[in-house]
Amino acid sequence: MSRVAKDPVKLPQGVEVKLNGQDISVKGAKGSMDLVLHSTVEVVEKDGMLHFAAREGSVNMAMAGTTRALVQNMVTGVTDGFERKLQLVGVGYKAQSKGQTLSLALGYSHPIEYQLPEGVSAETPSQTDIIIKGIDKQLVGQVAAEIRDFRRPEPYKGKGVRYSDEIVRRKEAKKK
Repeated sequence: MSRVAKDPVKLPQGVEVKLNGQDISVKGAKGSMDLVLHSTVEVVEKDGMLHFAAREGSVNMAMAGTTRALVQNMVTGVTDGFERKLQLVGVGYKAQSKGQTLSLALGYSHPIEYQLPEGVSAETPSQTDIIIKGIDKQLVGQVAAEIRDFRRPEPYKGKGVRYSDEIVRRKEAKKK
């Protein structure tokens, strides 16, 4: 049985939470996010903390734990934000950020122009590093995964787009 829902979510200074039936809205310094709660989950705010419980017994404690994790990610997103770092490994591979467009040269015959969704920004501190930032953890991870899918790291030379903390297992080349 899940015990995640038993731990309350602490609301830091400057974070506003509005509960309206099954809708929850979290507002902070970096922005605001909304979530529609599952009908089997009950949320109560008291003493600057959000407490989660299942409405119909312990059968739905897993859904209460999932909801608690989602709300915790919302609170973290509006206070600190999330970021994902990518590295480009390969000769001639480079990235350039132009507003909401990320231009990638990944060894294809054409440059790839990736349009960033609303609420996500990209920085390129160097030509081979990309930092994806936003307040929605799922959206930041999805954008990073889509950029990585343009050229996944291959196992022989390690070329491609990889997460900064990713370890690529290298294979030995064919022997004669």
